[in-house]
Amino acid sequence: MEQLVTFLGDATNWQHETGIPNRLLEHIAISLLAVLTASIIALPLGFYIGHTGRLQLLGINIANIGRAVPSYAVMVMLLPVMLALAPVLGYDPRLGLRFFPIFLAMVLLSIPPILVAAYAGLQAVDRELTESSRGMGLTETQILSQVELPLALPVLIGGFRVALLQVIATATIGAFLAGGGLGRYIIDGIARRDDGMLYAGVVLVALLAIGTDLLLSWLQRRLTPAGVRVVIDPAAASSAAGRGTG
Repeated sequence: MEQLVTFLGDATNWQHETGIPNRLLEHIAISLLAVLTASIIALPLGFYIGHTGRLQLLGINIANIGRAVPSYAVMVMLLPVMLALAPVLGYDPRLGLRFFPIFLAMVLLSIPPILVAAYAGLQAVDRELTESSRGMGLTETQILSQVELPLALPVLIGGFRVALLQVIATATIGAFLAGGGLGRYIIDGIARRDDGMLYAGVVLVALLAIGTDLLLSWLQRRLTPAGVRVVIDPAAASSAAGRGTG
């Protein structure tokens, strides 16, 4: 504990590129970028499956693949590919070492929980509501946006909670491949035998994960329609989204 307090109390550890604020921003930035990219891929497919009831087998298979493939193994497999493509595509080889393998592994990890939450949330909506909406003359797009999505929000946000917590952990592992973020303190602390740096990395990653979960839990409650809160417990919705992928 003394070594941890000493490390956190050292002003030099809060400055420059290797300082805690910059490492924290690196960790948050790559995590959010990965989840955003995964959402662009997973949400349209999840909404289509949930709204139409088609391609359910595809959605289940994608979720199962996401469960089965270890993220670190994906990073290692992508590393030589990204380095080999650098001269062909013209990007900096350092991106092929420090960014692309980690980023792509995080995107692949994020797709299953978001996809499952999207189509599971829509399928949980009472079919009588959607049929009544069609009878009132609403288009399929209006039914999706005005009826199904508001009712599916608890499960959908639960999927984002699962995805974000997973990518925060994966970004930490990415430091093994010369990535940035808070994981650098853990890797460098082990390499330098600096217990203060190591403990600081562990504590900071844990605090980031806990803070992210609390923030999304609050957001989940705020965005859940009042009538739905009585029927669906947001905590149970997050648990259901997690079971769908883990």
